[in-house]
Amino acid sequence: MINILCFGDSNTWGYAPVTGMRYPWDIRWTGALQDKLGSGYRIIEEGLNGRTSGFDEPERDFRNAAQYFPMLLECHRPLELVVIMLGTNDLKSVFNLNAQEIALSVKGLCEMVLNNDYKENANTRVLLVSPTHVVKPRIEDDLVFLGARDKSVKFALEYQKVADALGIFYLDASEIITTTDADGLHWTAQQHQDFSAVLRDKILSIFSN
Repeated sequence: MINILCFGDSNTWGYAPVTGMRYPWDIRWTGALQDKLGSGYRIIEEGLNGRTSGFDEPERDFRNAAQYFPMLLECHRPLELVVIMLGTNDLKSVFNLNAQEIALSVKGLCEMVLNNDYKENANTRVLLVSPTHVVKPRIEDDLVFLGARDKSVKFALEYQKVADALGIFYLDASEIITTTDADGLHWTAQQHQDFSAVLRDKILSIFSN
């Protein structure tokens, strides 16, 4: 059994942009990925709305990934692969971060996997996913994500640098999905399916070597 931890924010949780509800398991990309990979793989879903790579947002507890990620690495061991897709919420104006600063924060999460002390996770691989671009947000969110679009288009370059520096696997989600303009941040049901198909092929290629 190949255990894969999928660690991310609301697009991993399965937030539906029109209703604000959660897509069913078989619709969101984690569930669709499980179905496509089959019984030889186990997808462990760890998505959380509003999760940042390593920053505390006022009045939103438990969103700082850097604080809780080590615990999850222990909880779910053994792990053969960790998929990390974070950074979108780091674009919020309250943090005042650029794409390079966000990528370096995400790099810290990748290093937690590579440098963990658990024997079962000694050979855990990392797949870093650069998030999709932010489209024009809803009017009420303009100030929350002020300037986020321009920063998000720089993610791919900065995340690729991180992957190259650490020698880990890399995927650019923006090459697969153009974020729906329903809210500028989240994915349609079909986009979850599309992403799962590409990710399946990427994972199969990782474990074919």
